[in-house]
Amino acid sequence: MADLEKLVEQLSELSVLEAADLVKKLEEKWGVSAAAPVAMAAVAGPVAAAEPVEEKTEFDVVLKDPGPKKIEVIKVIRALTNLGLVEAKTMAETAGAKVLSAVGKEAANDAKSKLEAAGGVVELA
Repeated sequence: MADLEKLVEQLSELSVLEAADLVKKLEEKWGVSAAAPVAMAAVAGPVAAAEPVEEKTEFDVVLKDPGPKKIEVIKVIRALTNLGLVEAKTMAETAGAKVLSAVGKEAANDAKSKLEAAGGVVELA
């Protein structure tokens, strides 16, 4: 055990570059990858391996269908995007058109509620 303690002390004195070089040399000598055991341990671990799911912070507001009140939806699209009438009309008539891209959760929910109030069918992606 004393040899292991001495080895730990010696390894603790290595700089980051020296440690990286040591890892490369050990990988070459033993024919392994240092990343593989870490990935295997993460998969094999029971509860500890379950990583928290990151909450999505950017959303796309996608218009699936303008619904029966297409003119109202076009007005909302123009207000949200500052597009011209022709561009907003084209967007409203295109299934799956992204009204807004990579916006925050509040902005996406606000846009969705406005478009749905105008009669559109909206999805956040």
